[in-house]
Amino acid sequence: MTQAPKIRWGILGPGNIAKAFAGGVLHSETGELAAIATRNPGRAGLADAFPGARIVDGYHALLDDPEIDAVYIAVPHPYHAQWGIRAAEVGKHVLCEKPMGLSAFEADAMFHAALKAGTFMGEAYMYRLHPQTKKIVDLVTSGAIGEVRMIKSSFGFAMPKFDPEHRLYANDLAGGGILDVGGYPVSMARLIAGAVDGKGVSEPVEVSGSGHLGQSGVDEWASAVLKFENGIVAEVSCSVSLNQDNVLRILGTTGRIEVKDFWFASGHEGGTGLIEIVRPDGSRETVEVKEDRWLYSFEVDAAGEAIRAGKTEFAYPGMTRADSLANLRVMDKWRASIGLEYEIEKPNLRTATIKGEPLEKRSDAIKRHKIPGLERPISKVAIGFEDFRSFSSVSILLDAFYEKGGNAFDTGFIYGGGITETLLGDWHTSRGVREDMVIIGKGAHSPLCYPDVIAKQLDVTLDRLKTDYVDVYFMHRDNLDIPVGEFVDAMDAEVQKGRIRGPFGGSNWTRERFDEAVAYARKTGKTAPGVLSNNFSLAEMQKPLWPGCIASSDAEWRTWLEERQIPNFAWSSQGRGFFTERAGRDKTDSVELVETWYTEENFGRRDRAIEMAEKLGKHPIHIALAYCFYQPFPVVPLIGPRTLWELDSSLEALEIELTPEDIAWLQTGKR
Repeated sequence: MTQAPKIRWGILGPGNIAKAFAGGVLHSETGELAAIATRNPGRAGLADAFPGARIVDGYHALLDDPEIDAVYIAVPHPYHAQWGIRAAEVGKHVLCEKPMGLSAFEADAMFHAALKAGTFMGEAYMYRLHPQTKKIVDLVTSGAIGEVRMIKSSFGFAMPKFDPEHRLYANDLAGGGILDVGGYPVSMARLIAGAVDGKGVSEPVEVSGSGHLGQSGVDEWASAVLKFENGIVAEVSCSVSLNQDNVLRILGTTGRIEVKDFWFASGHEGGTGLIEIVRPDGSRETVEVKEDRWLYSFEVDAAGEAIRAGKTEFAYPGMTRADSLANLRVMDKWRASIGLEYEIEKPNLRTATIKGEPLEKRSDAIKRHKIPGLERPISKVAIGFEDFRSFSSVSILLDAFYEKGGNAFDTGFIYGGGITETLLGDWHTSRGVREDMVIIGKGAHSPLCYPDVIAKQLDVTLDRLKTDYVDVYFMHRDNLDIPVGEFVDAMDAEVQKGRIRGPFGGSNWTRERFDEAVAYARKTGKTAPGVLSNNFSLAEMQKPLWPGCIASSDAEWRTWLEERQIPNFAWSSQGRGFFTERAGRDKTDSVELVETWYTEENFGRRDRAIEMAEKLGKHPIHIALAYCFYQPFPVVPLIGPRTLWELDSSLEALEIELTPEDIAWLQTGKR
């Protein structure tokens, strides 16, 4: 039988963790150490620290090396995402030292790059692949300590002295305990909680953290409480300037399990690991786990086996894609609880994309077109991002949208209490792309839907957006108790001031009200409303999603829009999940879906979208979005992806061409 060729590993960065991993490669069955990349190839001792490995000058050189199959990323935390994505894009498999990214958003971008490339991407929590960890799980699931109720775990040590330039204290290197060692107790707690339920790993339903930020602004000691759906509560703590006992304690109804330094298992170079079972009467039973293999060799071989099998992620109990993202979401919440945002995550320093490149339009994947009243071309879809709360997270999505040709950004005065507008202002300022953007602003939402509110809220909006104008403006609701002319006067005044430089109109306005506003403007010589932002979708909304919402999807509305050629900036154009697997005649767990979209007419449209998608090799949600593009009147759908995968998935709709007969068939079943 021919032996499979060994995986040729290259290491980015020559630090201590790189040396530990190199030892694991040398004692593995599947890998060989081929090269080490450094920005200082003349550094003394490199050859001795990495015997047999070529010393490569610079990280790019290693990624370009055809003799390298897989890359281990051992550079400081802020550069994990950058080099992980770059490595995946050139076809290298990646094992990244924890944390995979500074946040779950960064890790998601890394996994996204690997999935697109078809390459392996994994996070290097080496203890997860060691036999001792499996033994701990087996003891828990076998009922060795009864029903598990609590988990307590720490990983803390004290640095000899404070040094603001040391990576553990340096703010610009994302120092502190949570990202460096806090992930160990978090990942173990999630593993145990999941094993109890047979789920593999679990994500807590509640995370509450506390901690101390030192003089460099990083967490020097911190703790968190995690509560899981099954009732298990975990207490985790970490530190870089405080020694802790570092014992994993799993507390059950008939005893507890204690493991000292669980991440070290049976030792760096093999040995015997000890698992203590303590009974309520104080008696102890010691379970020994003897292992001759080196600790880091297990993750090398687990990654190697996955690569050989064509897998893109670790198998359980290694850190799968979902596992890594869930772990980082806990750490994100933990950091948010103590107010830990690194300076390198803020807009004044995060001026490049996640790959470390200047932002620029790199493709025409998102086509642009002209609509009446707007000087610059606008992308065929506009992006909303109301759910994001930090610059470092939203910039990943906005950068990707812009690079693909997107330039329309949907905001609103009330979104996130103003956070959405602020984030967009920070983003375009740091990227320098304001003059290529179409910013969509909205204000005067009920109950503050009055003419005099428009100017007041626009003052705040423009300040948040760091600009002196919006390109498109909508009243967010209508107030039928106010004569429509007063609203037209208020918006026309902003046009005359140059604070609204493109068309304005109403969001969730009726046809009658819109016609009345146009007639008033023509009679008085004011600027007439020229755009609408109502719901429009292949599925017709039955019950309004929110009070005051109006759908414009039925036959009467479509006729009105076609006759007037009013551009509709359509929200919920994809039916908020109705065209995904979440929905179906037998799936009634979502009250919103049932009350808003579940009619036989809509299910007929959904069935036809499924049929067409199967023929085109797409998904029904792509058909639903493409339906908007091919109306006989302008539609700019508003999309709200939360991940890069969701963004790319939505954009697949742009590859679909529909005829008027296709549109009629999707709508009515007749051509």
